[in-house]
Amino acid sequence: QVQLVESGGGSVQAGGSLRLSCSASGGTFSNYGVGWFRQAAGKDREFVVGISRSGDNTQTADPVKGRFTISRDNGENTVYLQMNSLKPEDTATYYCAAAQWMIRSYASPRSHEYGIWGQGTQVTVSS
Repeated sequence: QVQLVESGGGSVQAGGSLRLSCSASGGTFSNYGVGWFRQAAGKDREFVVGISRSGDNTQTADPVKGRFTISRDNGENTVYLQMNSLKPEDTATYYCAAAQWMIRSYASPRSHEYGIWGQGTQVTVSS
């Protein structure tokens, strides 16, 4: 199965942008749907965005709609999370997760459906 490594986190002022990357190794990445989750200090982990194996279906959580976009490049074994108009409440550790689903167009917001997780990357947005 694949292993996942996130990168691209950092500190930015409110209104700024960051692009996170989730790089996969050790498997056929196009067989996996991918999701981004985040966990702020003292809070539960929450879903952010997800993308299907095929890349033609995405799901986005309401707090980030219109600001965050997920995309994937299976040739590069990478999923990207473009984050624009960042807010202080976006501050969290961001994790990517992957799962193999039979349906190529399936994307899931449910963390328990993902079996492979990266180590996370910190995003800090200052006001």
